[in-house]
Amino acid sequence: MSAQTGTKRKSAPDIRAQKGGPPIVSLTAYSAVTARLVDPHADFILVGDSLGMVEHGLASTLGVTLDMMILHGASVVRGTTSALVVVDMPFGSYEASEREAFASAARIMAETGCGAVKLEGGAAMASTVKHLSERGIPVCAHVGLTPQAVNALGGFRSQGHDAAARDRILNDAKAVEQAGAFAVVVEGVVEPLAAEITRALTIPTIGIGASSACDGQILVLEDMLGLTMRVPRFVKRYGALGDSIEAAVRAYAEDVRARAFPGSEHVYKPRG
Repeated sequence: MSAQTGTKRKSAPDIRAQKGGPPIVSLTAYSAVTARLVDPHADFILVGDSLGMVEHGLASTLGVTLDMMILHGASVVRGTTSALVVVDMPFGSYEASEREAFASAARIMAETGCGAVKLEGGAAMASTVKHLSERGIPVCAHVGLTPQAVNALGGFRSQGHDAAARDRILNDAKAVEQAGAFAVVVEGVVEPLAAEITRALTIPTIGIGASSACDGQILVLEDMLGLTMRVPRFVKRYGALGDSIEAAVRAYAEDVRARAFPGSEHVYKPRG
């Protein structure tokens, strides 16, 4: 319960129970400021490792550290009261062993206060999903285009175009469901495959570039707000905040250079 509002924050079981109901709304957030704005409208907020590129200027998600995820995750939790907060497990924090995965996930949960973690991988990670789930850590899985494996996949390319790839991704989704995942992000797969996965699973599918065939959708907040220079083709821009911010900064700079300092009429003056 929130001490401030008395509202109940959504949990992983709440999200799982939304399978087959109204579409699940999700967005990323990396700070208390943006999370506070997203919170009233989202079922869950993902603190994605995409923050490495969006917030830190990295070329990919591979350089994101566990400490970075915890720092941003704690900020998002502090800025929210109702949405479930899910924090990505970064590359290298869970793949080596189930023991390593638990240690990383336990740190995330304890130090951020989030309600779940997310990790990438299908059948290969099923035993890890099971290990975490059985120890009280809710896990959202991620199949299809998995950015942490972008080097192995040959780039950010849509997945599931041939029968072998479709079978593999479908089996991945089934494996993580059987292992105990409460939901699965399905990224960058062709629409017929997204629909097949959604029909086959009893847990919600959250699409990103996977069509409306999924049980819900997630987007990077900065992409849909028009704050990033380049966005995937599947993203609809709901704002042009980048242009608005640039215009505001330009106007401010012009005022300062003209010595028309904004708010100067309220500057403290000596008494007497």
